[in-house]
Formats: sequence, C-alpha cells, structure tokens
Amino acid sequence: MPRLQVKTFADADQVRDFPLVRVETVDLDEVHVGHCRFDPGWKWSTSFGPMLGSSSCPIRHLGYTLSGSLHVVMDDGQAMDIGPGTVFDIPPGHDKWVIGDEAWVTVEWGGSGRAMGQAMQETGHRQLATVLFTDIVESTARLREVGDAAWRSELAAHNARLREQLNVFRGREVKTTGDGLLATFDSPTRAVRSAAAMVVASDAMGLVIRVGIHTGEVELVGDDVRGIAVHVAARVLGAAGPREVLVTQTTADLVEGSGIHLENAGEHALKGMTGVRGLLRVTHTG
Repeated sequence: MPRLQVKTFADADQVRDFPLVRVETVDLDEVHVGHCRFDPGWKWSTSFGPMLGSSSCPIRHLGYTLSGSLHVVMDDGQAMDIGPGTVFDIPPGHDKWVIGDEAWVTVEWGGSGRAMGQAMQETGHRQLATVLFTDIVESTARLREVGDAAWRSELAAHNARLREQLNVFRGREVKTTGDGLLATFDSPTRAVRSAAAMVVASDAMGLVIRVGIHTGEVELVGDDVRGIAVHVAARVLGAAGPREVLVTQTTADLVEGSGIHLENAGEHALKGMTGVRGLLRVTHTG
C-alpha cells in the first residue's frame, strides 16, 4: 500500500561508481528512482560493453534530463539526441554516448539505474588478494620546496623505483593515486617484502613513504579492483606513520612462519569501518 515518504539522493540507499559514471538510487517501497551522472567521454559500448560482453545496452531507461546531452543509436539504426529538460524513453538494444564537454545528468524511474548498477556489479570477478597502498609523506611540502616541474620528474622517478619492486615480488600495479600507488599480490608474504623494499628504495631517493596492507576478497572490474578489502587497506595506510608498513591481523596471520617479524601497533578505529582493528607494524622481513 502506498505511504507518505520522502528521501534524498544525498542520503541514497545505494551508490555505485563506475568509470565516468555515478549512480545514486533511492527506494520508495516498490518504486526505485535513480540519479545518474555520465561524464564527458563516456560511451556505453566502450565503457560498459566489454564488461558485460555485449555491444548494446540491454536495459530500458525512462527518465528526465537535468543537464547535458546524449546521443542514442538503436540496434535498428534509429538515432536521436536527448538534451536538457526532456523526458526520455530508451528501449533495450542501443548504444549511447555523452555529447560535448558537459556531463549528462538524469533522474530515472522504474529501477533502470539500479538495474544497470546490479548488472555491472555482477560482471566483476571476485578473488582473494593482498592489497597494498603507498603514499609519500608530506608530498605537498616537497612540491612547494622543489616546484612543479622538478616534482613531476621526481614523482615519475619514484614511481619507477616502486614498480621495480613490484616486478621483483610479482605484484600487479592497479593504478597510481597521486603521490602513491595501489597494487595487488597473490601472496601476502611477497606483498609485505615488496613494501619493505619500497620504503628502502624511496629513502634512497630522499623521499619518505608509508604503506598499508590488507588481505581479503576483491572484485576485479576491468583493470580496477573494488571491494571492502580495498577500503580497509586504504584506511590502514592512513594510520601508518613515516617509513611504516602496517598490516591488518588478517595479513599477519597469513604470513606466519615466513620469517617476517611484526610488532603490535595498537587498536585503530578505521574511518568508515565498524569497530576497531588491531594493526601490526613490520619490523623485519626475513
């Protein structure tokens, strides 16, 4: 039975982020309403198609354009531009892409935004991995000291040094994170030893880094990794100090017997995580 209720997208029931796309949905009992943003450069067939294994979108979209413009091409050849202030109904079986330099922002009904998010989530392959984040300590101060050009050169050299250690310990770089990087390993022992080597390599360049490591299930979506394990590793990084390699108890249990020595680094309430977690500091890698 319908009832009086109100919700906002600022406090959405579900938020999903994809490359160049953000989908926020609210549920009003059996009715689902989505607020969707598609950034310039987004195209269904190149951004989503490869992950779904399809050349056209299988979802119907019914909604209203708040801003920006979209070009739609149906599988049968029909084509149409959808601009701001228009109500649209896009049947399944189509390709579409953002026109120009302005994001296409919509409100959609009928659960199409939710369905798209769920479909994309199902494309991910989950596997156990050790997630490693690095970060240069006081990088902003270093940038002010040496200037933009010198900092870009220094950062490039630093990233090259870290990649050398990734190669040695068979890690996989996922992406750079401004002044650090995100990588995954299929062995927690190699991840910890790689982290320790990265600290030494950075010191040799006059740069101080910190490292956070956690082991858990991650979801592989294209070349990216997602999941709670990634967020935990990022929060562990935030708790680390200069030249510290911090790991969670999960990772610590898995490296037992490897010759890696750890010491208690205390209990930490990691931002966005429930409860507190015991973290351990790497003191020797064997």
